[in-house]
Amino acid sequence: MENYVVTISRQFASFGRSIAQKLSQELSVEFYDRDIVEATAKRMGQPIPVISNEEENAHPVFFRRKYPLGMGVANIQDEIFNVQSNIIRDIAKKESCIIVGRCAGYILRDLPRILNVFIYSPYEQRLKNCVESLQMDLKTAKKMIKEIDKARENYRHRYCPDLKTPYDGYDLMIDSSRFGIEGTAKILADIVRNQLL
Repeated sequence: MENYVVTISRQFASFGRSIAQKLSQELSVEFYDRDIVEATAKRMGQPIPVISNEEENAHPVFFRRKYPLGMGVANIQDEIFNVQSNIIRDIAKKESCIIVGRCAGYILRDLPRILNVFIYSPYEQRLKNCVESLQMDLKTAKKMIKEIDKARENYRHRYCPDLKTPYDGYDLMIDSSRFGIEGTAKILADIVRNQLL
C-alpha cells in the first residue's frame, strides 16, 4: 500500500506536538518533529540549537554574526527551508508518518494520500496550558504565545505563497481544548483509517 502522511500545524500551547505523539501511537507510525531539526543540522554542518533557534525566527542573530558581510539572513532561512523540505520529502517517500510543522503540508501538497491538520485552542486555554503544563509565569506565557504564533505565521507567509488565507492548505481544523489530547488523537486516527487506509 502507498505511504500516507498526516501533517500537523498548530498554535503554540495547543498541544499539537503531544497530539501528534499520541496519534503516532494510535496508528503505529513514526512522528517527526525534532528529528527534522537534527537531520537539518547534520546536513548543514551546524549545531542543533542554531538550526532550532533560526528555523522560524524572524530575526536570526547567529548567522548575522557569522556572515556579517556575506550571506543574508533570508538566504540562511531559505537554505534551512530547502534542506528541511528535502528531508520531509525523503521521509514521506520512505514511510507512512506524521510530520509536525515546517509547512510540511505545503511541501508535500502533490502527494495523493495526505491529511493536513491545524490544531488550535482559545487564547485563555493556551495561557492556562502554558502556566499549568509548561510551568511558565503568566508574563512569559503571553510573550511566548504572541511571539511564536507570529513567527509561525511569518514563516508560512514566506514559504507558502499560494496560501492566501489562514484556512488554505488544511483539510481539517480542530480545537484541542474541546476534545483533549487523547480525544483529538482518536478523532484524527479515525479519519485517517476511513480516508487513507
